[in-house]
Amino acid sequence: MASLTIRKLDDRVKAKIRLRAARHGRSMEEEARRLLTLAIDTPASEEVGLGSAIRRRFAAHGGFKLELPQRGPMREPPTFK
Repeated sequence: MASLTIRKLDDRVKAKIRLRAARHGRSMEEEARRLLTLAIDTPASEEVGLGSAIRRRFAAHGGFKLELPQRGPMREPPTFK
C-alpha cells in the first residue's frame, strides 16, 4: 500500500472530513481514503456540469417560467477627466 501526504489542506475541508468521519464511525484517514476512492471510481459519464446538476435536482418539480424584466437603454459610461 502507498502513502500520501497532503500539505496545505484547507482548514474547512479538514473539518468537514473530520465531521463526516465521526458521522460514519471511521477515522479521518479511512474517510479520506474512501472519499478519494469514490472520486476516482466515479465514471466520467456521471460527472455533470453545474447547470445540468441544478436541472436534475429540480426536474421533479416541473418546469418554471420566469418573466424577464424589460431591458432599458444602457447608461453612458463615466468619464474620468
